[in-house]
Amino acid sequence: MEHLYIPTDYMSALGLYDTQVAIKTVKDFFQQSLAEQLYLLRVSAPLFVTPESGLNDNLNGVERPVTFGIREQNDRPAEIVHSLAKWKRNALKQYGFHIGEGLYTDMSAIRRDEDTDNIHSIYVDQWDWEKIILKEDRNVEYLKETVRKVYKALKKTEKYMAIRYDYIEEILPKEIFFITTQELADLYPDKTPKEREDIIAREKGAVFLMEIGDKLASGEPHDGRAPDYDDWHLNGDIIVWYPVLGHALELSSMGIRVDEDSLARQLKLSGCEDRAKLPFQKAILEKKLPYTVGGGIGQSRICMFYLRKAHIGEVQVSIWPDEVREKCAKCGINLL
Repeated sequence: MEHLYIPTDYMSALGLYDTQVAIKTVKDFFQQSLAEQLYLLRVSAPLFVTPESGLNDNLNGVERPVTFGIREQNDRPAEIVHSLAKWKRNALKQYGFHIGEGLYTDMSAIRRDEDTDNIHSIYVDQWDWEKIILKEDRNVEYLKETVRKVYKALKKTEKYMAIRYDYIEEILPKEIFFITTQELADLYPDKTPKEREDIIAREKGAVFLMEIGDKLASGEPHDGRAPDYDDWHLNGDIIVWYPVLGHALELSSMGIRVDEDSLARQLKLSGCEDRAKLPFQKAILEKKLPYTVGGGIGQSRICMFYLRKAHIGEVQVSIWPDEVREKCAKCGINLL
């Protein structure tokens, strides 16, 4: 309950039925805009993978995947995905995509160890996307160019929703601001990482916070990031200021993916060198997979943002503690 925040005098502008209509409007428009900006094709994707494939996202390395045994295959273990960060890169090669082309898919995941609050749920739904690039495109300028295209799709969607719904005002700035985690830490050395994000998001409106995963000068990372998909020097999060809750809201995590050199380095730094033997990681080290850029964009997160909802449970169906559901009901927050 201590993680629940109730905005003063909050009241949803849309009832349950109209919220469902609006969710579809947001999703239909945004995914089309994203596909046009990045030249992406929608593909089918797995809900579960085998542990030995190395394809599941290990997140911070401590989260437990939901597992089950497949009866027909002598209870062979399978894991519900945490995300499709690794699977997508493999699929680009398998499906026969070419340089400059990419894919996106609807990803559903269960994160059983998530600490839930207004913006976090044990159910995760996002658009996972991935695009093939040249090795020489693995640089900061290409990353920024890609971020600007994703941000353009976000801006277009907000404008479209503001036209469709009178109560929605455009609050995203014209341009997104770029800053590294170390630069942000240098500006506010006495603040926690989340406090720094709040400060810079409030000041700039929309920020791409770069270089997440590696240690800062303080010896601690800004945030955890698995060592075997993003290059920690070429990644980041799109964060916006969300006035409904009065804090920063992460809409997307993305980056240029590891090559053979950065993967070896990051596995060593993380003490995960044993992963080099897994099929996916081995294929990268042996240069058998394409160089890519990719990311995930939270579907419920952007619906919450555009519809100005106070709780992610207003735009997705999940399981919440009874006391949270009761408190929300009393305060006009209708959890699905």
